[in-house]
Amino acid sequence: MNIFEALRDDHETQRQLADLLLKTEGDSDGRRELFDRLKRELEAHAGAEERYFYVPLMEHDLTQDKARHSVSEHKELDDYVEQLEEYDMSGPQWIQTARDLAHRLTHHLDEEEQEVFQVAGKALTEDEKRQLAEGYRDDMERRRETVG
Repeated sequence: MNIFEALRDDHETQRQLADLLLKTEGDSDGRRELFDRLKRELEAHAGAEERYFYVPLMEHDLTQDKARHSVSEHKELDDYVEQLEEYDMSGPQWIQTARDLAHRLTHHLDEEEQEVFQVAGKALTEDEKRQLAEGYRDDMERRRETVG
């Protein structure tokens, strides 16, 4: 497995969680559980991805700008999560912000997969792609157990 495959697997998990979250209603156990799962997943993924994908990409002129842009989008997603934590889960503000989060998340993941992965594929060697995937997977496993 290479770093792109590892990241895509987790991106799919995030897309599914965000989609399921938007189908929930009111201040329910289901909504709380899905929000907590998505929040933990986003936090773990951002930390591991920055360490095992974006930090190495910042070392290459070819990928530096895209890496910085993606890291700034992680901060934007964190801001949405923080807003959701402050809002009443049964209020209209909450579901609208959740929709905004899902929209920005989808944009971010699509941009990574369609643009960043393309240039990163040119900047990283096959060996680096495998090693980064291994480090990323181990870090994600550790973070999933400790985040939250």
